[in-house]
Amino acid sequence: MTTDTGPARTLARVLVPLLTALALLLLPGPGPGGGTADAVSVCHGRPTRTVTFPTGELRLYRTRQYVCAVTVATRPGPRRAMAVSLQPRGARPVVRSGRFDRQVGPVTVHALHRCVRVGGSVAGRGTVTGWILC
Repeated sequence: MTTDTGPARTLARVLVPLLTALALLLLPGPGPGGGTADAVSVCHGRPTRTVTFPTGELRLYRTRQYVCAVTVATRPGPRRAMAVSLQPRGARPVVRSGRFDRQVGPVTVHALHRCVRVGGSVAGRGTVTGWILC
């Protein structure tokens, strides 16, 4: 008994694996772009330190030459006063403040071989670090 593999069957053998691979590349997964919004950072670099305070937390990220800071509210809600500041030693602080509902920032400074002082607040309560990342 002979079986005839027509052109439709041959085409299906080629297209099915190709379309499957294409679907796996385009659909979001657990890799980059497939996580939650909380996993995505607005700062470049690796997470260096997280400083918590009663109404939120201050997140620091660092590359070789730059330090970035973001203040995130513990409970997102209505707009309220929030601020983040980042000061490299020997320079003026960079401050971002206003009324926000979830986070304020990012603030980035050049801090190659320099300590930084970081501050953040949510609804009037916050924290200021000493000189860190030296």
